[in-house]
Amino acid sequence: MTRTALVLGATGGVGGAVARRLAAGGWRVRALHRDPTRAAQAAPGPDAAGAAGGFDWVRGDAMAPGDVIAAASGASLIVHAVNPPGYRYWDRLVLPMLEAGIAAAKAADARLLLPGNVYVYGGDAGPNPGDAAPQTPRTAKGRIRIAMERRLRDSDIRSLVVRAGDFFGPRTTGNSWFSSALVSPGRPVRRVLDPGTPGIGHQWAYLPDVAETMVRLAEREADLPRVAAFNMDGHWDPDGRQMVAAIVRAAGGRVPVRRFPWFLLPLAAPFWPLAREIGEMRYLWREPLRMDNAGLVAFLGAEPHTPLDRAVRETLVGLSCLPG
Repeated sequence: MTRTALVLGATGGVGGAVARRLAAGGWRVRALHRDPTRAAQAAPGPDAAGAAGGFDWVRGDAMAPGDVIAAASGASLIVHAVNPPGYRYWDRLVLPMLEAGIAAAKAADARLLLPGNVYVYGGDAGPNPGDAAPQTPRTAKGRIRIAMERRLRDSDIRSLVVRAGDFFGPRTTGNSWFSSALVSPGRPVRRVLDPGTPGIGHQWAYLPDVAETMVRLAEREADLPRVAAFNMDGHWDPDGRQMVAAIVRAAGGRVPVRRFPWFLLPLAAPFWPLAREIGEMRYLWREPLRMDNAGLVAFLGAEPHTPLDRAVRETLVGLSCLPG
């Protein structure tokens, strides 16, 4: 196994966190981007592993199999964390993007790592689905996620899927509930929007913990099955109030909490494409669904876990909502 990884989506939340953790662990990280000069200039500085994030930026398009195959030459790991910005044309682009990653994994004989999520589980999976629970869609995005995982299983490449809850972290992108709804990045916390239902639990995942988990798994290549999938527990908010309370504490304790305006989403949908996607996932705020991480704990011994108050404060500092 070489310690060279190709990261697709290194400028995003998950891809960036995994790329930085790989670089910090001594991996050579190649990052594919259509404009590598601009991406390198925008790469994070102080906590990155070296200049320009410690990555080798390579020009290419994640939709072009030839570009991805060339960038993956000599790599033993491909991190497929790329998504269309703002989920625009997600249903049309995400599977062709995955096909390019699969082609590159075959050419390089590399393992493909896919960040997964809870969307693959429907009502028949129960409130605590394990790694191998039945996958039935509840939403259009769920159907696509299931198709992605099925395609990996059918592709005959070595694959690794790590499913986690709603992401939050110091560089969370706009596709995150935390940074697109609960708080406003770049502004002091003056109010918190709460999308939850009182008494209903919700599953969160702190990006540095997700990255740590993924890299620890990838570094156990000799022990992984050819097709591997694990669920993370992350941060389980048992009553739907702990995340909001942690934000309020980090902001000094005198911050009003407002209800998320679900009723406005249908009105906003014609002007804000993400509104439709957000509304489709409302069921995750109305009923508890906590993925079971027993398989992950059995394999790794423990799941990496940052205490909630520390994770929330680091996230707010990283989003420029609090002073460092």
